[in-house]
Amino acid sequence: MSTRFNFASDNTSGLCPEALNALAEANSGYCASYGDDEGTARAADLIREVFETDCDVYFVFNGTAANALALASLCHSYHSVVCHETSHIETDECGAPEFFSNGTKILLTSGPDGKLDCASLERMILRRTDIHYPKPRVVSLTQPTELGGLYTTEEIRAVAHLAASHGLRVHMDGARFPNAVAAMGVTPADLTWRAGVNVLCFGGIKSGISLSEAVIFFNPELAAEFSYRCKQAGQLASKMRFSSAPWAACLQDGIWLRHAENANRHARLLAEKLGPVPGVNLVRPVEANAVFADLSPEVDARLKNAGWRYYQFIGGAARFLCSWQTTGSDIDQLVADARG
Repeated sequence: MSTRFNFASDNTSGLCPEALNALAEANSGYCASYGDDEGTARAADLIREVFETDCDVYFVFNGTAANALALASLCHSYHSVVCHETSHIETDECGAPEFFSNGTKILLTSGPDGKLDCASLERMILRRTDIHYPKPRVVSLTQPTELGGLYTTEEIRAVAHLAASHGLRVHMDGARFPNAVAAMGVTPADLTWRAGVNVLCFGGIKSGISLSEAVIFFNPELAAEFSYRCKQAGQLASKMRFSSAPWAACLQDGIWLRHAENANRHARLLAEKLGPVPGVNLVRPVEANAVFADLSPEVDARLKNAGWRYYQFIGGAARFLCSWQTTGSDIDQLVADARG
């Protein structure tokens, strides 16, 4: 029996061919180090083109560093970050945001589908205003959410407007941001800075790019000395061209969106084929590249005995994630094994 990680996470997929080829092409001769090379400048310029604005761009090694350092740049140690109780910065980053901000507190609120509810958000912001309480400074939202939900542009504007009215900045955890853009058919600009987002952590690794996420400051003044934070945190790549080259390759000609749409399309197909299997109950609509299902003990055992690996996620449902690499044959095999 071989172990099958096809749907355990989009992290389990390989590098997309464009990223892999870009690494090979970058591995030629000599060039400046620490991001002073032409390739890194080109990648940053392509991000500015994609987002239709001048912005500051930094490449780091992973999403935890991206989120933690971005939040640290927006806060002092006596501040707090308000986020959804299921958000990645709360549940899966081992206290990194608090660590890199020297103690900034994470305040939790709720809302359906993993999305912030403005009424609950405002109650948390106004819960206390005395000097004995960590002052709310940032609202962090996740797009798509950990439960696979998508914020509409109107919902982002509402959160951002509420945050701004109380003097808070807006951070977006976009580990799967390409999937959101592909699913919604709106521009990256409309989903971020035009809606009031100040900083985006733009996910590349889950989209097939190697060991690199982009931190994008739409308000450049918020990025003051961010390069020093990256250096201190061990996130300044000496051979930066290998971090940036895959970005430059994938941002051209809409390649990044085509890979995201492949993941989204196959998630819809997986739900369509897995849903009717006896013992399977889909618990959420498919909005991006995630499928959530309650599995009977029999179906769960059949899949695991066949070598499939997947996460029992928040609330107990099984989560299946599709990636740029997912194929129809992957889905057919999973469904066949679920049927037994």
